[in-house]
Amino acid sequence: QVQLVESGGGLVQAGGSLRLSCAASGRTFSYYVMGWFRQAPGKEREFVAGITRSGGRTDYADSVRGRFTISRDNAKNTVYLQMNSLKPEDTAVYYCAATDDYGLEYRADRYHSWGQGTQVTVSS
Repeated sequence: QVQLVESGGGLVQAGGSLRLSCAASGRTFSYYVMGWFRQAPGKEREFVAGITRSGGRTDYADSVRGRFTISRDNAKNTVYLQMNSLKPEDTAVYYCAATDDYGLEYRADRYHSWGQGTQVTVSS
């Protein structure tokens, strides 16, 4: 229902920072609850962070809470993921996703639109 394109991934050393962006097409971006997920080789896709339509509420996986920050700018049709204090275990392909659900959603199968993903590699 909405086209999503991630950017900002790359190779960083442990302890470094990276900011991911997800640009959405269309005029209904503010309607969607947005989430960030990640998938490492051999692992299932896992929830990283979510944000409500107005940006008033966020939530995070325990593994990233305190290090990552999700935000959105509805005027720019963009959601962000600021990642600080990166660890090698954060290495994964990161995806942004959109859902029609009206609250924070942690289940990947509830998201109907997905970006292509951006690779984040954290070296030790």
